[in-house]
Amino acid sequence: MYNVKLIVNKSFQKGRISPYIYGSFIEHMGRVVYTGIYEPGHPCADENGFRLDVIEKVKEMGVTCVRYPGGNFVSCYDWRDGVGDKEKRPQKREIAWKSIETNEFGTDEFMKWARKADIAPVFAVNLGTKGIENALSLLEYCNLPAGTLYSDWRKANGEENPYNIPIWCLGNEMDGIWQIGHKSPEDYGKLAAQTAHAMKSLDDKVKLVVCGSSSTDVPTYTDWERIVLEYTYEFIDYISLHQYYGGQDCGTEEFLSQSVKMEKYIQTVAGICDTVKSKKKSNKQIDICFDEWGVWEIPGDEVAGSVASRDWQVAPAFSEQIYTLEDALLFASMLMTMVKNCSRVKIACQSLLTNISAAIMTESNGEVWVQPIFYPFSFMSRYGRGNVMETVLEAPDYTNEQGLKVPYLDQIAIYNPALQEVVFFFVNRRNEMANVNIDIQGFGNLEITEQIVMTNKNIKADNLAVHKNVIPRKMVTFSCKGNHLVGHVEPYSWNMLRIKVVPDNE
Repeated sequence: MYNVKLIVNKSFQKGRISPYIYGSFIEHMGRVVYTGIYEPGHPCADENGFRLDVIEKVKEMGVTCVRYPGGNFVSCYDWRDGVGDKEKRPQKREIAWKSIETNEFGTDEFMKWARKADIAPVFAVNLGTKGIENALSLLEYCNLPAGTLYSDWRKANGEENPYNIPIWCLGNEMDGIWQIGHKSPEDYGKLAAQTAHAMKSLDDKVKLVVCGSSSTDVPTYTDWERIVLEYTYEFIDYISLHQYYGGQDCGTEEFLSQSVKMEKYIQTVAGICDTVKSKKKSNKQIDICFDEWGVWEIPGDEVAGSVASRDWQVAPAFSEQIYTLEDALLFASMLMTMVKNCSRVKIACQSLLTNISAAIMTESNGEVWVQPIFYPFSFMSRYGRGNVMETVLEAPDYTNEQGLKVPYLDQIAIYNPALQEVVFFFVNRRNEMANVNIDIQGFGNLEITEQIVMTNKNIKADNLAVHKNVIPRKMVTFSCKGNHLVGHVEPYSWNMLRIKVVPDNE
């Protein structure tokens, strides 16, 4: 057992959490769309072919926004192929993932699905093989009232009122050699600036996301951000970050330390944004859209190899990773890291929603089930609302291979004024119990209302064969006296502790 002391005070709060931090991502890739969210003929499908059993899980997961339609897919996509009479839509060879795209699910279908799933749409435009005109025509189709060519086309396709999509991504991973139409930072910066200027001239209410680096491992990282922002700063609102972590074979403590690397990534890019802001003498802050993130153990060259070697087919199954408790602990820490940095991270999209690196898994013409990563996301989306608290932590730590200090107990405290509660989330990165003492100052009387723990004797346990093998359970390991909490956190576990703030006059 090791000892942890934690202090929070009502007067010290870091920032308010944007609900869009709890977003996800749908791409035309593998079985994400077809037999994922959309499967006409399935026993649970509605009249539009949407799987209602999946929508139920999306709502349970607490997803607030979804990025669409890609991803690498968007860089070869012409949105016009996916609207209008389904019988007349072209089948095409989709080269990002080497598949046959039927185009039976497109912009209008996604917007109908988004309404049914009660999520906000985040759209991406093609700046790989397309450009300004394609982005403008799609924006008109989606956001402008009827009366001109593309808005009238939307009306003719059955949707008279504009969709009013609020957030638009200017391409995807344009720094990556794998991206169709990838560009130098100078070339992308010029195109993104021109596209952003045109889009805001057409609809000045939209918020725009410029591509940052596709990970911290690419050789142009940091240079890319600086150069692109120098071209686009005046026209955009967010810069995107992407990051996937694998390396489960490097040892659990090293694997779980990667969320600390993620925090350094966020702080570095925020610093570059502020450097360009100072250089341009601007008053505008560029925020972060972490629009692809997750745990993905399948190396990129293996994904590329499987793509190159297979035959052309509709919705091929690939990269359908099965997650363990160990994966879920890192996943939870990654989500906690973005929430801790809520003053800068305003949008985040867990990648992907169904079947590929996904929280929700489906069987064609069969059942839906959820992976261990589903639960930390669900509880944080439901109860991780309000203001992030400053915390003072005294706990043992270790040094990872990058030389970063990593506390054995990852933690975050959130105050929700609307519900009058303080909620703690913990990840124990150590195979030992943590003895935790917490002082909660400035809130008056406190009462523990719920404690949730997810753990397993086998850190490699998953939900594949037994779908409820790794699930959260209610436990009581903490007690409260006055403003002081004492309890323990299980080895290798994810935890939620809800504390009701009781006014003195009650």
